[in-house]
Amino acid sequence: MATNVYFNPFPSSQITSEQLLVEDLVIEAMQIYGMDIFYLPRSTRDQVDYLYGEDTLKQYVTAYPIEMYLENVTGMDGEQDFISKFGLEIRDELTFLVSRRRFAATIPSNRPLAGDLIYIPLIRNIFEITHVEHENDQAMFYTLGRGRGGNVYVYGLKLKQYVFSNEIIQVGISEIDDQIRNYYPRTNVTLSAGGTGQFVNDEIVYQSANTLANATATAIVHDFTPNSQITIFRTIGTFAAGGTIKGNTSNATWTISTSDDLVPLDNAFEDIIDNNRIQAEANAIIDFTDTNPFGEP
Repeated sequence: MATNVYFNPFPSSQITSEQLLVEDLVIEAMQIYGMDIFYLPRSTRDQVDYLYGEDTLKQYVTAYPIEMYLENVTGMDGEQDFISKFGLEIRDELTFLVSRRRFAATIPSNRPLAGDLIYIPLIRNIFEITHVEHENDQAMFYTLGRGRGGNVYVYGLKLKQYVFSNEIIQVGISEIDDQIRNYYPRTNVTLSAGGTGQFVNDEIVYQSANTLANATATAIVHDFTPNSQITIFRTIGTFAAGGTIKGNTSNATWTISTSDDLVPLDNAFEDIIDNNRIQAEANAIIDFTDTNPFGEP
């Protein structure tokens, strides 16, 4: 016994006009009821560890605007605010639907990938993709039969709130970049009197006797107080007292008096990070004067 060929004429080897019509209606519905977001694909600055499926130096340097539909419209999923022995964790989760055809036309990637980020302007927050459902039976499962390459018209993106860990996020959109620059750990560099010039925010500074190519330490300017100090982030190397710090764009040159990376910091993703407070608590618990804690004096 077979299905009626007059009412079910959908070959498995090709996409029919009826299926394309349904896909057009799905895209139109998402553009009406969805929201505009920015999709940030992940790239890497080093060798990918395929054993653990991660790259230790992740970066996000492009952002693509695209419409998506928020599936759980009544509120966040997940465990939400979760208190464990490690402290307060934010475990908010979301599910977005995105058109396969619109994704392929907008973003130069075969499909969404776990580890990519989504910035949601409505709530000014960043979420990370944890799973991509490519056969989303809840949203639409092979409507009007399965044509060439399948005809599930959407991807279902499972997201969790992003926990920042010093990844490079610089996509050229001020709303995203200006927010991210405040999440990096910062170092305060006190300057000696007698320097020249003024550092510019977001320029590269370096410690060297001559050029950037010979620098022993580099960083990016967060803010600068003339004749007082410069606050830097994304520091590579150590800015030593007595050294010279120079601006790559401004050509400002100052002598370093002191450098302190124990700057109080409330991270926007996890407000429990404050290395000064951690250091003070550790000093009260651990006796660092004992040179042989596991044996006789």
